[in-house]
Amino acid sequence: MRKYLLYLILTISAFTACKKEDDPVFDQSPDARITAALNKYQQELVNAPYGWKGLIFPKGVPRSVFGFYFQFNDNNRVSMLADFDAGTASTLKESSYRLKALQQPCLLFDTYSYVHLLSDPDAGVNDGAYGAGLSADFEFSLDSISGDTIRLTGRFNKCEAYLVKATRQEQADYLGQQRNRDFEHITDFLTYWKRLTAGGKQYDIIINKSGHIIRFIWLDESGARQEFETGFYYTPKGVAFAPAFTDGGQTIAGIENTSWDESNQLIRGTANGENVTIAGFSQPLAPEKEGPRRWWEQGRSLSYWVAPFGFHSNGVDDAFGLETLPGYYFMGLWPQYDGSPYDLLGFVTVEGNEAALRYGPAFREPTFSADGRVGFTYYGYLGTFPPDQTPITRTRLQLTDAAGYYLVQIGPLAWDMVSARDGKTWITWFK
Repeated sequence: MRKYLLYLILTISAFTACKKEDDPVFDQSPDARITAALNKYQQELVNAPYGWKGLIFPKGVPRSVFGFYFQFNDNNRVSMLADFDAGTASTLKESSYRLKALQQPCLLFDTYSYVHLLSDPDAGVNDGAYGAGLSADFEFSLDSISGDTIRLTGRFNKCEAYLVKATRQEQADYLGQQRNRDFEHITDFLTYWKRLTAGGKQYDIIINKSGHIIRFIWLDESGARQEFETGFYYTPKGVAFAPAFTDGGQTIAGIENTSWDESNQLIRGTANGENVTIAGFSQPLAPEKEGPRRWWEQGRSLSYWVAPFGFHSNGVDDAFGLETLPGYYFMGLWPQYDGSPYDLLGFVTVEGNEAALRYGPAFREPTFSADGRVGFTYYGYLGTFPPDQTPITRTRLQLTDAAGYYLVQIGPLAWDMVSARDGKTWITWFK
């Protein structure tokens, strides 16, 4: 046994004695490699002859996307445009940027710029959440280069982003302020329902204008209701969808050459080289038949819905003048208020520093029709109304319209309730 052990030890010793120091896996040290990577990205950013198109997908608004145009120089300055609004699309803004090694190469927009608008914690800036904005990023890891595209990931919120080299014509269009924003007039229709006709098919489209989201709703060949939601951003020619919308053999990557015809309430454009239109309609193409009941039951589980701005009607916000009520704070709907058999449309007012539910009309439990409508019946009232009850009366009469309402869910805790009479009156409930 000792003989075999001695032989094994001699064999290992001989192997070790003959083995030289391990060859390095890489030709350069880690510091040298990261420096080389930063230099590579720096040259890519600076040497793009016509700048870069950028896309940022905020993490806080699923499927949302915003478009940018960037020009980087070798003095750590970047000039940019953004499709955030008409001003950012036409006013070139310069700020600073840095490339830095933070475990991997990173691109940092280190002074306030259009990129920061998406993550501004003031919700009044971007219609996002207070304290978080749209949960976007302004510091990005540089993940890869593939052809003319650089892929990035936000360091804090992990939002996706891309830089794509612009063409000479695209640069000329961006710098010449050739950004077609006529699609924005989608919110100027008098009717809630807007219908896209393209390739011989029709699609209702629901727009989140501030969030850059578009939802397509249609009936497939079997008559089944279908939905697809995607982000949109403005281009020099119109809007692009990211990702593109596909229905069977038809793919729509965007709408170009858009124009707004106010007198006819019509947006015209082209898609895939063919003419398309967006027109207003009084009824939905494919209502969600279980939507009204889901809305009511969700409100009951949450205790109440809030609608501070009341009804929008015939193009007018707060059409019935709720904000003229003394001390008005908000209007809410309490399904089965305080365990009762009725729903309360309550008005919360502020007196001094106290907010309280003071009065409101009550309604019987709503009815739900087979075709996807909800209806309300007046039951009575609670509390003492102010001397001028006109805003309350008009709101009550509108709510009890015999035509009823369709419900469209626009967020996890938000719904639009749309008049089934002509589609020109609606209200947004949220929590």
